[in-house]
Amino acid sequence: MLQQIIELDKEIFLTINQGISNLVFDWLLPILRNPYTWAPLYLFLIIFFIKNYGKFGIAIVICTLINFGISDSISSHIIKNTVKRLRPCNDIEFKHDINLRVRCGSGYSFTSSHATNHFAMAFFWIVLFRRRWKHTLWLSITWAALISISQVYVGVHYPFDVLCGAIFGTIIGILNGNLFIRLLPRFADKNIDEKISI
Repeated sequence: MLQQIIELDKEIFLTINQGISNLVFDWLLPILRNPYTWAPLYLFLIIFFIKNYGKFGIAIVICTLINFGISDSISSHIIKNTVKRLRPCNDIEFKHDINLRVRCGSGYSFTSSHATNHFAMAFFWIVLFRRRWKHTLWLSITWAALISISQVYVGVHYPFDVLCGAIFGTIIGILNGNLFIRLLPRFADKNIDEKISI
């Protein structure tokens, strides 16, 4: 059963990594999965949260970082070092069949920390803001999904690594988001802001 899942995972990987290969994706997806690409967004969000929510905004920024730290520690240090699955680009028997579009890296493949971390942040923000901003849900999920699928396209993760990372990240983000609301219940009251609409 496990071997069948692994073989299916490789087939889906090749479909994404090679089957949908084109010049636009070759240019765009490596950029999307680069953390420096999103630095302006993160800076904007820090300023936005603090400017509009004051002490609550500071708490959001700090808890976003804590949320990220938890997801990254679980994925990068606990799961990866336990499972020890090789990246497709480091698998001697498989790496010659792939299109590698970025540096491979030496870490393990399962789970994708990009997927875990970005889905954790996405769902943390979804829990906090979905009732304030009607577009929070689809924007956050689309953002995290694009970054995650890029990991497969560039050749550094299998689809199952990304899928499980997304699931773990979603769980972490929802748990931490609800913990934030429980600890700071006044934030759930829309009256603390000016009902910002996006």
